[in-house]
Amino acid sequence: MIHADQMVLPYLWRRYLSVLRALVTGACLGILLEEGGLESATWVFILSVVTVYSLVSIFWRWAERLDRGGLLNTALDVAAFLLCVVLAGEQRFWLQAIAAFYLFLAAATLLEWRDVLLTTVLTLAFVNSVQPAGMDRLQPLLLILGMFGCIVALQRQSLLDRLSAASRQAVLSRLEAQRAREDERERIAADFHDGPLQSFISIQMRLEILRKMLERNFEAGMQELRELQQICARQVTEVRSFIRGMRPVEVDGAGLAAALRSTAGFFQKDSGIPTTFRASAEAMHDDLEARPEIVQIVREALNNIRKHSAASRAAVTLERQNGQILLRIQDDGTGFPFSGRFTLEELELLRLGPQSIMRRVRALDGSLVVDSHPARGAELEIRLPVEA
Repeated sequence: MIHADQMVLPYLWRRYLSVLRALVTGACLGILLEEGGLESATWVFILSVVTVYSLVSIFWRWAERLDRGGLLNTALDVAAFLLCVVLAGEQRFWLQAIAAFYLFLAAATLLEWRDVLLTTVLTLAFVNSVQPAGMDRLQPLLLILGMFGCIVALQRQSLLDRLSAASRQAVLSRLEAQRAREDERERIAADFHDGPLQSFISIQMRLEILRKMLERNFEAGMQELRELQQICARQVTEVRSFIRGMRPVEVDGAGLAAALRSTAGFFQKDSGIPTTFRASAEAMHDDLEARPEIVQIVREALNNIRKHSAASRAAVTLERQNGQILLRIQDDGTGFPFSGRFTLEELELLRLGPQSIMRRVRALDGSLVVDSHPARGAELEIRLPVEA
């Protein structure tokens, strides 16, 4: 997995820092050799090691893997700066300034603001103790660079926090989408099992009965065949309705009232159950968007009426009240296997009611009330915010 700091500071940026470090230490090494610094073999060795390591880091990533915590790079950056401060003379303040700029650039982009502040304090303390040439110009430069370095480090940390939060949210969204797909597959499987599959099994059994009846009583067998034809015709209608229910909701830019009117019309055509749709004047405005989630809720409620209620009529009502969408789906069928008026929270606690619709309403931050009267019908009252 890619960490947030790696996304903010890609490997190419780290290569740039290695190039800058190699240039700084190389310039310092060149000055030392030019002034006859071969006698200072320790300084030459340290600068050579830092320069070689920086050059290697440009082309091979093993050096970065070796220094996972960044401690080695930080130590080398500080060492390069301190050597430049000590070895650069009065005429080479430019080298000290470049080394200081590089040090705080690397610290601000790789370390936390506390580490940048500590680096500022330590470099100022070193400059005050060593008192190199150009100290009066170097001290204010270090203060300014340290201040900006802390600001950059704070902004970088804020960016990392937001990036981490966005990454966590993306993971949660993927998990939620996966759960939604699994729930939808389970719903489709249950609908197919309770609907078309049961009818196919019934047809298979009736065919076996028809075969035996034709062997014994041809007239009775023909009557059974006609009934079987009627069952097949009903099954074709049911399969068409099932396929229509599996298709994605298409709103085609229409308002919510128009989309629900079309949904009620298709339901009446497929099921044969007389279905009325009524919308208030406020709900007829075009600014009330036909969100697919809302249309799907109504479609599922109507399909439940067809499959479970044995209703002779159904009604869908759409209203707009106090910044909310109010939906009512009613039927005169058998009702739910419980009696009374229950809210969404009560239904979830008792594990009653239409589970798929309840999940969809909850996802839209809405409310649901189920009013059930066995043998006299049921009503779903759904309130949803106008803006999802």
